[in-house]
Parts: sequence; C-alpha cells; structure tokens
Amino acid sequence: MKVIRFFQSIQAKLIIIYILLILIAMQLIGVYFYRTLESYFKNDFLDSRNKQVTLLAKFIETSLSTSQGNQDNLTADKKTGTDLSEITNSLFAIGNAEIQIINANGLVISTSVPAHQSIVGQKNTQTEVTRALQGIKDNQRIFKDTDGYRKVVIARPVGSGVKVVGAVYLIANMEDLYNTLGSIFRILITGTLIALGLTAVLGVMLSNTITRPIKEITKQVTAVAEGNYDQQVKVQGKDEIGQLGHTFNFMMNRLKEALSLNEEEKEKLASILTNMNDGVIATDELGRVIVLNRRAKQILQIEEESTLGKDISQILGIPREMSGEYVSSVKHMTLLEIQLPDAEEQLSVRVTFTPIHRRGEGVSGTIAVLQDVTEQEKLEQARREFVANVSHELRTPLTTIKSYLEALDDGAIEDPQLAGRFLGVTRSETERMIRLVTDLLHLSRLDSNQAMITKESTRIADMLEEVADRFSFQLQQRGIRIVIRIEPGLSRIMLDRDKIDQVLDNLVSNAIKYTADEGSIQIVARPLNRDFLEISVQDTGVGIPKKDLDRIFERFYRVDKARSRNMGGTGLGLSIAREIIKAHGGTITLDSEYGQGTRVSFTLPIQSEESEAI
Repeated sequence: MKVIRFFQSIQAKLIIIYILLILIAMQLIGVYFYRTLESYFKNDFLDSRNKQVTLLAKFIETSLSTSQGNQDNLTADKKTGTDLSEITNSLFAIGNAEIQIINANGLVISTSVPAHQSIVGQKNTQTEVTRALQGIKDNQRIFKDTDGYRKVVIARPVGSGVKVVGAVYLIANMEDLYNTLGSIFRILITGTLIALGLTAVLGVMLSNTITRPIKEITKQVTAVAEGNYDQQVKVQGKDEIGQLGHTFNFMMNRLKEALSLNEEEKEKLASILTNMNDGVIATDELGRVIVLNRRAKQILQIEEESTLGKDISQILGIPREMSGEYVSSVKHMTLLEIQLPDAEEQLSVRVTFTPIHRRGEGVSGTIAVLQDVTEQEKLEQARREFVANVSHELRTPLTTIKSYLEALDDGAIEDPQLAGRFLGVTRSETERMIRLVTDLLHLSRLDSNQAMITKESTRIADMLEEVADRFSFQLQQRGIRIVIRIEPGLSRIMLDRDKIDQVLDNLVSNAIKYTADEGSIQIVARPLNRDFLEISVQDTGVGIPKKDLDRIFERFYRVDKARSRNMGGTGLGLSIAREIIKAHGGTITLDSEYGQGTRVSFTLPIQSEESEAI
C-alpha cells in the first residue's frame, strides 16, 4: 500500500520525469552519436579501402599491360601473377581482406590469400568485376555472407583511358569495425544506466527539496481540517513553494481572525438568544425544529433534547395542516392559546413567523418569535372589565336617579310623602356615586404615586379597639361577637393611622356583611419576626368559593354581585386596601373556604421611615 502511495506522490512523479528526460536525452544523444560514429567509421573504412584499391590499380597497370601484349599469354599471366602476389602480400597487405588481380578476360591471376590459390586461373563472374572490366569505376557493395559476417566488395578497372587491361577486386571483412561500434554502443548503454541511476538518486534529493515543503503544507492543511488553527508553515525559500508557504501562513492568520470574529458573533448571538425576553424557535425548510432558546423552553415548558427534530406544529399545538401556512415565505403573526400539561389556564402566546431566505435557494427555514402575552391579555381583560364595571356602577344609580326625577316631574312631587321618599332614594344614589368616584380617585392617586403616607407612632391596642367601637352598633344589632387579641411583644408601631384605619374598616365591614347573625369576628395582632407584624381579621361567615380567590383583589370584582351592590359596596375596597398595605411595605393575603368563613391578614414593617411617598 505504501509503495502504491509512493508512486502516486509528486516525488515519485518528479523522479520518473527526471529519469524519462535523461533516458530520452541519452537515447537521442546515443542514437545520434552511434549513427555518426557508424557513418564516420564506415566512410573512413571504405575510403581507405578505395584508396588502396585505386593505388594498387595504378601500381599494377604496367604489369598487366605488358602481360596483355605478350603473345604467350598463359606464361605471361603466371609470371605476372607471381610478381603481383609478392606486391600485394608485401606492400598492400590489408588485414581481414582479400585482394584479387583479374586480367582483361576476367581470370584471376593473383590473390593475397594463400589459402585461395586454387582460384587463380579461374574466371571471376562477380557483377562488380564485370562492371569494372567494362570501365565502370564505382563498383562497391556491402553484404552479409553465409557465416553472418558483414563484408564490402570493391572493384576497380586497371587501365588508362578507355583501354581496360584488368581489374582489382577487394573483399574486406567489416566485423572489426562493427565490433568497435558495438563496444561503443555498450559503453553508451552503460553510461546511460549509470546516468539513470545518478539521476534517480539526484531526483530523490532534488525532488525532496520540492516535496518536503509541500508535505509540510499538506500536514498543516490536514491539521487545519481537523480543527487545529494554530499551524504555521516554515518558509525555506523565496521560490513559488516559499510564496505558497507565505500565502498559507497569511491565510491561516486571516482564517484565525475570521474564526475569532465568527466565534465572537456566535457568542453574542447565543447570549442574545439566551437572555431574550422573547422565545425563539428556528426550523428548517420542512418545519422541523433546529434551534430554540432558553426563554422558548420556559414559555412552553419543554426540554431541548426532546424537541429538536420535531415539527413545530407539535411544539406549538397547532394542526399540522396549518403549519404550512405559518412556515411560508411571508411574514405572519398569530395569537395562539396553548394548553400546557400541568397548567390549569391556557397560555396566550403571540407568535411571529419570519421566513429565512437563502440566496439562490429561496426559503430555507423559519424563525418563530414567541411572546408570552398571558399577563398582558389578563391586564387587557381587566381593563375592559374595569371600564365595563365603572360604566355599570355609574349607570345604575344614574338610571335610578333619572327614573325618580322623571316620576317627580310627572306629578309625584305633588304628593309630599311620596316626593320625600323619591328624594331620599335620589340622595342615596347620589351619595353612592360620590363614594364610587371618591374610591376611584383614591385608587388612582395610589396607582400614580401621588398619595403621601404620613406615618406616626400608634398603639396597636388603641387602634384595634377604636375599630371595634366604630362598628359596635352594627355588631349589637346582629348579635355578632368581636374578639381582639394582641400577642405579647407588640406596643407601638409607625404607620399612617388614617389609611390603616381605612383598611381595617373595610375588612371589618366585609366581615360583618358576610357573617350570619350571632356569628363572631376575631381580630389578631402578632409579631411575625423581628421586622414585621401581622394583623388578621377572621369571620365565621359564608366564605368565598375557591374559583374566586385569585380574583378577589381585582377592582370591581364581587363574588355575589347583586348582594354586594345591595349592601352598598363599590367593589373597590379590597383593591384600595392592597394598595395601602403595599405603600407601607407590607403584603395582604386572603384565605377562605366556602361555608367555613374567611381570614384576611396583612403585614406591616415594625420599623419604618416617618413619611414616604408612593
């Protein structure tokens, strides 16, 4: 596997390129050198043999001419052949070559090879000899004989002018020349192999100078791909690879800066999402939840692990067929009523769906912003009820007054007894409206921090006894017994006497209204701790149903509306009491069970400033 990987590397490719370049260069040089040497040696060999043959032809011309002019040709040829043999053997002996002297009749009269003396006197029928005897000078041929040796044949006419008296025939062996060329070729091959070996070694060394920085850069890039962004390449030169290293280091610095900025932005975004007062849910293009922040989990009371990947319709409790309407390419806002598993009341959530657009791909998801408007809806409902209640409370006495005034206008005023009764009712309803408006103004001042709390040192016992004295006539009429109990440790306290009297009067008045005849009311003052005391008013009346307890302190809220209105109540007493106690820095609570009576208690700080504004 490593071998395969090596041959796939740049280093192996560079080495192969070097070797191929040297091999091709050596082949071209070798072929050119070999062909040049072959041509040179062959031409030199042939020129040398041609010169020798030409010189020999000139040298023996006289002898052949004399022999041809002698009448006894046979005897003359033998004598001439003997003389010429001595000449060829002594002066023109050529290694690996045979010289034949041929007369004008084509007969061999002399040969330089003693072993071939048998051919003397025989006719030489070679084409070259025939052409030479015809006076043609250019007669040579290279051939390979039966034993595989390469030889050259040269024939030259002997004579002057057009008279040819014979020919010189040369057969020379060229194997020594080709053996020399073969040795040179082997030297070239050996040199090529040595050069290739050296090239391979040098290629490894040289390519390593190129591939080492590349391997280093590759190593660093791999580390970056694995998340290690602190890598730097050691630059070893100013060439292209050095420039690549500089560029890589520059890129890494820019990348680290970009990643750092990206991390900062992600942390900012995560911090914003975490600390937003609104819930945020992000979905993909199919409406599946991919991100939700802490506030969304708090609003919907869900866990992130069990939510991711679910359809947003399941999370928000909307029909699946409607989720496509919300998760669309258009911004959409809706108010959802969500029933949580452990909650008695539904949750009012305003959801704003905003599409996420990806360039070139259209809508890639949706951002849903959740706002818990349950309290806002309750406040809005309370505001509507408050307006309706004020309108109703004012309309009822106004209608009564109008009716009685119309009756008086229609003639009832003529009857003194009837007119007096009608005027009494009108006066009573007017006083009722005045009480209502007064309570509203008082409550408004408390809400707008315009009322002053003027505290003075007050004895708890005196304050509670005076409250009982104020209601003694009503208590005696109905036979209701009132008990005041003050636990030890309480004497005086700083408070606004008039306003606390207003609170106590309201609580005792309510207790008397809703307690049956011969019942009892108990007022208890006790210390809660070093800082607060508690005053409670408990009756044995009809009590309050459990469903009404959460709303009992709301403005104009009545458990039994008809009965409360007939008893002269405005429905603002407990609301005013709560605001007064809050202004003192305390709290007020109500505990009741239907048919078992009611206990209202409030706390006051034992130590307080002499006066403060709310």
